[in-house]
Amino acid sequence: MGQKLKIAGWVALGAMAGALTTVQLQATARAGMAPLPLAELQQLAAVFGMVKSDYVEPVDDKKLISDAISGMVSSLDPHSQYFDKKSFKEFREGTSGRFVGVGIEITMEDGVVKVVSPIEGSPAFRAGLKTNDLITKIDDTAVKGLSINDAVKRMRGEPNTKVSLTIFRKDENRSFPVTITREEIKTQSVKSKVIEPGYGWLRVSQFQERTVEDFARKLEEMVKADPKMKGLVLDLRNDPGGLLDAAVAISAAFLPEGVTVVSTNGQLEESKFTYKAEPQFYQRRGGPDLIRQLTQNTGGLLKTIPIVVLVNEGSASASEIVAGALQDHKRATIMGSQTFGKGSVQTVRPLGPDTGIKLTTARYYTPSGNTIQAKGIVPDVMLDETEEGNLFTALRTREADLTKHLTNGKEPARELTAAEKAAEVAAEKVREQDREKARLRLEEETKKNPGGRVLPEFGSEKDFQLQQALKQLKGQPVLVSKTLAARKDEKKDN
Repeated sequence: MGQKLKIAGWVALGAMAGALTTVQLQATARAGMAPLPLAELQQLAAVFGMVKSDYVEPVDDKKLISDAISGMVSSLDPHSQYFDKKSFKEFREGTSGRFVGVGIEITMEDGVVKVVSPIEGSPAFRAGLKTNDLITKIDDTAVKGLSINDAVKRMRGEPNTKVSLTIFRKDENRSFPVTITREEIKTQSVKSKVIEPGYGWLRVSQFQERTVEDFARKLEEMVKADPKMKGLVLDLRNDPGGLLDAAVAISAAFLPEGVTVVSTNGQLEESKFTYKAEPQFYQRRGGPDLIRQLTQNTGGLLKTIPIVVLVNEGSASASEIVAGALQDHKRATIMGSQTFGKGSVQTVRPLGPDTGIKLTTARYYTPSGNTIQAKGIVPDVMLDETEEGNLFTALRTREADLTKHLTNGKEPARELTAAEKAAEVAAEKVREQDREKARLRLEEETKKNPGGRVLPEFGSEKDFQLQQALKQLKGQPVLVSKTLAARKDEKKDN
């Protein structure tokens, strides 16, 4: 059972990230409010009174109200959410790319924390922690039995406070303590390298506040190292999205100035908007135009260099905006598998100094006017995960699989016919069989290599899809998937 739970967590992690990550719009509050439904509010007050007076034990007023708000918002769709004080702080940290801690990327291995890599320049990096180090204790607490989230919370804290870690280093067969002073960590959401002379790989793992800065710096470094670049792979696989202005900026780096990147449409007047590849649509107030500087410093190379964009089922939200914009303007070849399909925009509105709500306020549309909500971006070239085929894609959740997901808005929801319902039931049985086969296969692969990677690391020499992208850029034959096909448009029962 433990092994199955571990596998379920591994699979769900990417899916939930794709499902819940937000594309933010800065929107003002509505000038006027709709008339309040007094009869329904009286009912709500009556229920509140009954719970307070009749429930088996006393209930805190604030908890009742916050739970009522949470239920109201979460019933709308999978991405609308109420933030209490704790979750609001965590959300802000997630989009800023900043947090206070020791500065390590971690995973779990045999019940203890394993260091994937220390973040360059972080306290952990300066303290000498290495990849594959195992953390067995955090202060006086044994890590064995803790969840990865619990371990992360114990290592995070306030700036300038200390945390003691007990490290077991396998290759030296020794344990030793190290005391690290926490500080603000700035995560990097962009990685890059020259794959071979003339061809570069740049991966964006999330669209955060620092992403555009890191993106520009990495590309400048790459072009400086290889001024005769002939092709670039932009890797957006498993990128769950993030900030809208960052997606517009990265699209603008490759597109002609002034073309449409994405448009949005919703009930609010300010949600009806078109974002173009121009500084006013992505430049931070008072900040430099990093994209224009990048264009100048690379001699305009990025406007013409051949590009392949790699996507998969974990590519959602902001990463779908970039892929859709480059595809519609025929600026890049999109390769991989059909994306997650999160084509909705969330606006974060504060309710006070430390609480707020994240509310779905619009759908977004690619430059050609297509919505990808519950459908996703269909690649120009379909690729399997590995040379052996798609091992675990059946386990991944997509937008159309989420309860209460929005329709794409093109057609009103209608009740399915009896034949359509029967076809849906049959199709779901096939999907369930595929999921079970993939789960058993994942279980077997995990047993063979406990604690190791089941699929090759993105950007490595064994990355099958990256090798196919490189072949595409060189004009060589590509091993196109023989099984993948575009998913049918979703249907939603009334």
